[in-house]
Amino acid sequence: MFKLSDKLTKEKARAINSIVLASVGDAVYSLFVREKLAFSHDAKANELNKLATKEVKATAQAQLIGELLPLLTEEELAVYKRARNAKKTTRAKSASVVEYNMSTGFEALLGYLYICGEEERLNYLLNGGKTNEN
Repeated sequence: MFKLSDKLTKEKARAINSIVLASVGDAVYSLFVREKLAFSHDAKANELNKLATKEVKATAQAQLIGELLPLLTEEELAVYKRARNAKKTTRAKSASVVEYNMSTGFEALLGYLYICGEEERLNYLLNGGKTNEN
């Protein structure tokens, strides 16, 4: 039986198609943003959804990963670049090709860290390189 807590080794995770990693990372990032907004705003679901949409769109993700690139390890950068450069069958409606490719790389990195169980690192990056001590 599969459980949400099941994780893969880094070797097995690297073998997963980068677009599949991006799909997982998209869900991880969406949940992170929606939880953060729900915990910090006293707004109705429709308003929270509008706020979440602004934050999870490709242009915003591209900007965030641009800021995070100097913080990435060599391994993380390789995961990001592999997905960024992967051939994609879809394209973002409201983002440039460069932004969409960067956001795909960002999502793949999040997916990779999530399925490897790297929660501390994932939280660090999701919080813009800040720790609880900052």
